[in-house]
Amino acid sequence: MIKADNTIQTLLDKRRSAGLLRSLKKPTDLIDFCSNDYLGLARSPIVRQQIGQAVAHHPALLNGSTGSRLLAGNSTLAEELETEIALFHKAKAALIFNSGYDANVGLLASLPQRGDTLLTDELIHASMIDGARLSLANRFKFRHNDLADLENRLKSATGTVYVAIESVYSMDGDLAPLPEMVELCERYEAALIVDEAHATGVFGANGEGLVQALGLQKQVFARVHTFGKALGIHGATVVGSAALREFLINFARSFVYSTALPPHSLLAIRSVYGFLPQCQALIQRLHTLRAYFQQQIETHLPQTEWTSAESPILGLVVPGNDVCRATATRLQQAGFDIRPILSPTVPAGRERLRICLHAFNSENEIDRLVQTLQEIIDVHE
Repeated sequence: MIKADNTIQTLLDKRRSAGLLRSLKKPTDLIDFCSNDYLGLARSPIVRQQIGQAVAHHPALLNGSTGSRLLAGNSTLAEELETEIALFHKAKAALIFNSGYDANVGLLASLPQRGDTLLTDELIHASMIDGARLSLANRFKFRHNDLADLENRLKSATGTVYVAIESVYSMDGDLAPLPEMVELCERYEAALIVDEAHATGVFGANGEGLVQALGLQKQVFARVHTFGKALGIHGATVVGSAALREFLINFARSFVYSTALPPHSLLAIRSVYGFLPQCQALIQRLHTLRAYFQQQIETHLPQTEWTSAESPILGLVVPGNDVCRATATRLQQAGFDIRPILSPTVPAGRERLRICLHAFNSENEIDRLVQTLQEIIDVHE
């Protein structure tokens, strides 16, 4: 035990000395430019009321699921909800997982078999990376959103080929070139897997995601939709064919061996999906603010480098962990909840302040943020 304590303390000290030690922070009353609650549904009194009413209408439901879906944890509610989600996302079937992490790990670890090929964008989320590492398939990365590099990989791929990407990338906020990737995958008979975590609730008339917004749902093999971001609750789903659902029920270990979500979580998911068609104004408001913020950047911060202007996720590149961390601290002291993204999470020299916009932010808050950034940058210069 003493040796183990020494080992972990050494590793912690090493991370601390490098300025990379992570720690938990309690919620603050700072202006939120940090969370993934893009539509504000996590704090919506309407959604809270609808979830409460749904729970009240099912007084006989258990407090917990009591087991995995394959044991005691399945329910008529879960299966009906999956049918409703599949219909919403124009898919044949859906399977609910406890989180986006569980969905990505379960999907990518089980689907590609030994002798198959799994091609992943170099900037996919850690959950997809972890799932890919558990796979027995041959795995190769291709340069971010680089169609030529992807095609070169496809040309030499063996077995059944899978391509795994995000529709909206969580660190840069840019979009995948989905139509071109769909065309490439069809040409080389590869199955395309798209993580829609940061697109669900944000793109599409009713927040269906970027794949559906582009009308590509029939050409994408599997989509992962996370509920813990713009939908403001918890859990995730994989949508695709009925055969894919049955396969995951049998082979996705993060599904097979996890206690199922409790009934009140399922009712929360149903409530939010029922509320999404009423969110068109919120979605439009979010994109209006994104365009406004981009305009303010171009007008008042022309000398700065940003990672994207295609989604509500924007990153101000501030090279160097120490400088980036110090800039974030200055912004927090000025009242803005903005966090630094440091290397090695992002490449050295590409450290950034990750700024997330929300439908509940205001133009005045954006103006104040831009003005504060101007003042900080002027001091550094």
